[in-house]
Amino acid sequence: MPTRKPPKVPNYYRKSNKKLYAIVASVGVCTVLLSGVAGFAGTKIANATEPNTSVVSPASTDTTDNANRPVNTNIKVMDVSGIVQTLRPSVVEITTESVSSGNSIFGQFTQQGAGSGVILSEDGYIVTNDHVVDGANTIIVKTFDGQEYPAMLCGTDPQTDIAVLKIQGEGLVPAKVGSSDDIQVGEGAIAIGNPLGSLGGTVTTGIISAVGREITIEDETMTLLQTDAAINPGNSGGGLFDLNGELIGVVNAKTSDTGIEGLGFAIPISDVYQVIEDLAKDGKVTSRPMLNVSLQDISEAQVSYGLTQLEPGCYVVQVIPGGTADQGGLKYGDRIVSFGGEEVSTSSEVKNVLKHHSIGDEVEMIVNRDGEEINLTLTLLGPAQNIQ
Repeated sequence: MPTRKPPKVPNYYRKSNKKLYAIVASVGVCTVLLSGVAGFAGTKIANATEPNTSVVSPASTDTTDNANRPVNTNIKVMDVSGIVQTLRPSVVEITTESVSSGNSIFGQFTQQGAGSGVILSEDGYIVTNDHVVDGANTIIVKTFDGQEYPAMLCGTDPQTDIAVLKIQGEGLVPAKVGSSDDIQVGEGAIAIGNPLGSLGGTVTTGIISAVGREITIEDETMTLLQTDAAINPGNSGGGLFDLNGELIGVVNAKTSDTGIEGLGFAIPISDVYQVIEDLAKDGKVTSRPMLNVSLQDISEAQVSYGLTQLEPGCYVVQVIPGGTADQGGLKYGDRIVSFGGEEVSTSSEVKNVLKHHSIGDEVEMIVNRDGEEINLTLTLLGPAQNIQ
């Protein structure tokens, strides 16, 4: 597959409405102001990789004692040494320092963090996770050859957990960007990163365990690739590659529950490549359609406990003047019944529909307003087209 052209030039506003009739204050508000791509993975689940490649072997039904078990000549080791030699120089270590104001007794203190990144251009554009660099005052990038560079933050997008950095390097080795659109469950996968913040260049292998996996992290829903390649804290922002050596995902999450292993996640590269280019060029996302509303979910449990007299569903609690929803006729208090031809009952479902559309698309929406269903047509606007 030909190499996708890397970014060339570097360089939300969220409002909430505190009122919705008959909704108690304890119900959370989900903001969908600048949304189109699912969620934020700067998370309580970190990610990484471990040093050893995995062994792929067929399942055995042999119940004999291990000492007497015959050698299985079909066992094969996944040898990716050749590919890895070309991939490792494209993955970097990232260390950060954040200065917190502290309190009047202790004053300021410095907090350090670590993660990974993937080089996208010879002159030093690097993709990582937003949560790796969030709040950082200084960012240092260490390349595979041991060179350290101060990094400039080009831009971040918390919704997709993507950030783009720039270092003043020359002759760097960029990753070959592939496609995540046609990945099949069972395909081989290679993860490379900086587990524990101190084991840079670590390689692990596995398979794609699932595609299109919806994971909710800190009230945001993301659609991710799932892999059983070993993922550990510090690999956030590192690369997930296919067996052709092409970048198919940005590692961003690992389950952290006790006793659970083999569950790592990565952001599909095809879902965020335009975001990466926007951040590198403009410092912000300019290609995403915006709905310009705040939404609030009412669950069946809230209704059954008598917390509200409203029906379960997804309600509009704020309409930004001049934005997509306002121009399309959406009103405060509307319950969204369907969007883009799909029935929806939560804000996450609304955002999942929105992310499959582009600026300029006309999208049908049905809302329930005072017990009456109303059909609306929304023309999706981009950031530059919205009147604020």
